[in-house]
Amino acid sequence: MSKICLTAAAVSAALVSASAMASDGVDFHGYMRAGAGISGDNGGMISEAKNGIGRLGNENDAYGEIGLGKEVYNQDGKSFYLDSMLAGGSTSDKLWSGQNPQIVQFNAQAKGLIESDADAVIWAGKRYYQRHDIHITDFYYWNTSGAGGGVENLTAGPGKLSLAWIRDDVDVKTVGSEKAIDQDKTSPTYGQIVDNDTQKTESVNNNIIDVRYAGLGLWENGSLELGVNAFIPNETKSQSDSDLKSESSYMFTAELTQGDLFGGFNKTVLQYGTNGSAEQMTTYGAGMGVKAVTNADQGYRLINWGVAAPSEKIEIGHQLMYANTSFKENQDDHSVYSIVVRPMYKWNDTMRTIVEAGYTAEKNGDLRDGGITSDYLPNTNTGDKALSKFTVAQAWSAGSSFWARPEIRVFASYITDHENDNAFGDSKSEYNVGIQAEAWW
Repeated sequence: MSKICLTAAAVSAALVSASAMASDGVDFHGYMRAGAGISGDNGGMISEAKNGIGRLGNENDAYGEIGLGKEVYNQDGKSFYLDSMLAGGSTSDKLWSGQNPQIVQFNAQAKGLIESDADAVIWAGKRYYQRHDIHITDFYYWNTSGAGGGVENLTAGPGKLSLAWIRDDVDVKTVGSEKAIDQDKTSPTYGQIVDNDTQKTESVNNNIIDVRYAGLGLWENGSLELGVNAFIPNETKSQSDSDLKSESSYMFTAELTQGDLFGGFNKTVLQYGTNGSAEQMTTYGAGMGVKAVTNADQGYRLINWGVAAPSEKIEIGHQLMYANTSFKENQDDHSVYSIVVRPMYKWNDTMRTIVEAGYTAEKNGDLRDGGITSDYLPNTNTGDKALSKFTVAQAWSAGSSFWARPEIRVFASYITDHENDNAFGDSKSEYNVGIQAEAWW
């Protein structure tokens, strides 16, 4: 009951505050999605690999973000802005369910403090930091959000430079040895004291140094953003003494944006990761929760996505991705590719028909030497995967744009696992039918 009261109180307070203070310059912003649906043989709706096959008709949760922000000072070209946000979610199966709301943003931003660069912003606190995502798959491919601080939008030549330090503690799994009595009666050392392999998890203070250079103009409507993220563990003395063997990782990103292309835009992204960040290339990681490990792994991914409007009545969103991770010691290469297309036809300014088709295939490398080394425990190898989804939806939205929200949609989806004949009970295929609302403001 306390969880229900806390959630209700937090949401109510945010809504009442926004209404009461709107005239006082308070910004009210957020995001929500919620709905209900059924599947054929699994009762409630299922959700499968939405980052790879698309999210339309493939989400069975309710999720929301409620943010309040206010400029509290603005004099002589200097301003201070306070921003906050609560986020929480639940499954969509009943009214009173879900988690306590989490504070995902609480920060202060100051502008104009650097007199020679009026657009530069100094910030500190907890923040969604310059996130890059593909909406139709809910895939955040560059996201180092967290608690920290920095300066962004510094003028540096033709572009803008941003520097940030963000904390992101992680767990490191290790393999050790301890003395124990052999309990295996078939063993020749039964009853004797032997060395047993053990696994343990250590929480390591991890720090992200985020450097980005954006807005580098290349040609008409074409720009480039470059970035490097260093994931630097800060071991305690006892961890150093125990030879935990955590090590820094690096992720490099280049993003080419072409605007005004077929009535929309297109982005091409190339990313490369080392050590712990290498695995994130093939697990739809974004740069958060990077394992602080020493393994000399390497990974990369190539992404192309965007939205085009070939005619006044038609808009099309898409995602193409290929990723590969090479494990040096314990596993053969892991590769993933994905293709998702979402065309929509606009009947008028508020009604549209949407189709989304997606396919993803995954090649999981075989584990070597038991899959364990002294400093790294990989994800369990679940075999090769191949899934597809086809969704048809009728939607009503507040405007005709691809991005117009709120949107209310009814949908039917058909999902197939091409590698597992029993993926959904005793079938390789399943369907979802339901209704959903989505909005941002």
